[in-house]
Amino acid sequence: MAGPDPAVADVRRAVRRVLAETPDGALVLAAVSGGADSLALLAALAWEAPRNARRARCVTVDHGLRPGSAEQARRVAAVAAGLGIETDVLNVTVAGADEDAARRARYAALDEAAARLGAAAVLLGHTRDDQAEQVLLGLARGSGARSLGGIPPRRGVYARPLLDLPRATTERACRALGLDPWSDPANDDLRHARNRVRHVALPALEDALGPGIAGALARTARLLRADADLLDELAAKAYAETGLDARRLAALPPALRTRVLLAAAREAGATDLNAGHVAAVEALVTAWHGQGPVALPGGFAVARRCDTLAFSRQ
Repeated sequence: MAGPDPAVADVRRAVRRVLAETPDGALVLAAVSGGADSLALLAALAWEAPRNARRARCVTVDHGLRPGSAEQARRVAAVAAGLGIETDVLNVTVAGADEDAARRARYAALDEAAARLGAAAVLLGHTRDDQAEQVLLGLARGSGARSLGGIPPRRGVYARPLLDLPRATTERACRALGLDPWSDPANDDLRHARNRVRHVALPALEDALGPGIAGALARTARLLRADADLLDELAAKAYAETGLDARRLAALPPALRTRVLLAAAREAGATDLNAGHVAAVEALVTAWHGQGPVALPGGFAVARRCDTLAFSRQ
């Protein structure tokens, strides 16, 4: 008897590895938009969960940003029901029309659902192509190693089983299983930077440098993420030892000092710092000449007082 299509087998194998990291009997959620990546993920979870003593459930988020979004959520639920899986439709209100606002609302809803249902993991359908796009976006922003490390395979309750598989594999898996993915028109809108990377930048790089660019970028992300993890661990130890004493911070290697400063800013509540913000804060440590406070996003500021850095709300 012939086995499943190779693409179907690859997706199932990837999901099986993540399920092995959860306890027997655990509930595992698949976050499904209806695209090829999340549908292939859902089908693999529906197959693997009962065979590995796990429970599966589908969650889909209705952002309410475009006509027909409720109908799309119902289509996802119908596909899940055909696979023997119940669905929770999560209706969210997006504060703003940009991608970041929608993402924040989506993850807040998924966080709440995971806590309410007692899920051991929430599976997301990001693929190797998404990883490559994320790395290119980080390069364009001039980001550091943490950002260039791309999308993590696991963070908290979230797991991304398909991060080492190309998008073509999920598309082939859907065809083999007779699933009809939904194509979000927003994914073709070139006003969004990620779509320009997907439809213009990556194909241009493939033309110029040959095939395999997405895989190479994903490998780069994996290597940089390992480096960033180690540096973050060392920085956490350094922060515990130095606190915000400017003289002790000045003695740290720059790679650790900037991470300590970022950690201190996040601890104070200041987020979304860019390289310019970090450089200005670092100058309070390494180029001190009596300058005033440094303004940070979110209405925060940091000043040097008595050779100690102090974060405050402006």
